Amino acid sequence: MNQFVQMQVARKDLHTTRIQTFPLPQPAEGEVVVAVDRFALTANNVSYAVTGDLIGYWGFFPVDADWGLVPVWGYGTVVASACPGLDIGERLYGFFPMASHVVLKPGRVRADPFIDFADHRRALPGLYNLYSRVAAEPPEIAAMGDERCLLFPLFATSYILSDYLEDNAMFGASRVLIGSASSKTAFGLAWLLARAPDKTVEIVGLTSPGNVAFTQSLDVYDRVLTYDKVEALETGVPTAFIDMSGSGAVIRAIDDHLGENVVLSSIVGATHWDAKRHKGETRGATPTFFFAPAQFGKREQDWGPGVAMVRAQSASARIASEARALLEVRHGRGPEAVRDAWLEMVDGRTPPAVGVMLSVV
Repeated sequence: MNQFVQMQVARKDLHTTRIQTFPLPQPAEGEVVVAVDRFALTANNVSYAVTGDLIGYWGFFPVDADWGLVPVWGYGTVVASACPGLDIGERLYGFFPMASHVVLKPGRVRADPFIDFADHRRALPGLYNLYSRVAAEPPEIAAMGDERCLLFPLFATSYILSDYLEDNAMFGASRVLIGSASSKTAFGLAWLLARAPDKTVEIVGLTSPGNVAFTQSLDVYDRVLTYDKVEALETGVPTAFIDMSGSGAVIRAIDDHLGENVVLSSIVGATHWDAKRHKGETRGATPTFFFAPAQFGKREQDWGPGVAMVRAQSASARIASEARALLEVRHGRGPEAVRDAWLEMVDGRTPPAVGVMLSVV
């Protein structure tokens, strides 16, 4: 294949896309060209696009001021190499664009993993610049290919969220309220909290009416409520609110009802990406965006290099081994299939029990 294909998204209008084709580049010294074999598409990728300027996700695979490539987690194969130690045919796992190919510039190549040292990525969170060499990984990880793409990045966030709560003594909460409770990151967090050997908090899930049955079937929430039933929550209970939806209306409703008993209001994602964001003061904790790399960075200092990621991967594998039975994996191939799946995800039409795996070519 002498061309590569990109599925670009308008940075200011996620419903607007274009498919672009370019000549396949040759790697410069120290670079490799990687064919993106398959990748997962989840609501997390929509969150990447929504926060693309705030967090810097548009900067990983830059296009221009108006268009961007949404980052995804997946597998790729080296198809051209000018980097000693990485040969043609080498398989990689990591952060890729919604495209058929990408050029990487590995830093010091060792057994596993390596970091992309491309100039435009050096100021970006290192967590996303890490690429695993698949041949060096244990067989139990290799056996969970689709689940790894679909679930591990989300469950790694679940793990570090759980760790953040534990690291801060739950902020004094006796109840954890999780918004967009049918999402996979929410499930992972609830799973970890529910199975903690010293569980001390009630876990309550908030979801839309159409997802109540599915969310209850996950068997990780003590209670499941719809967004319009927030007032059913008992007042006077210290509550940590972990919100995957990003909806200002939901944040406001919870603050109006629970007030100063909201001891933590942490925004993790934006499944309700088109909803108005929260503005103004609150009686309870001020809503703040949870930046997973910051807690990973803290644990790098606390535990030593790489320990937090090893623990996150181990937790992800444990959660995924149970969650895989709840997941119907659908595969799509071709730029049009990628575009259609993206628009379905943006519109919130992808069922929560469906995992989407794609390839641009």
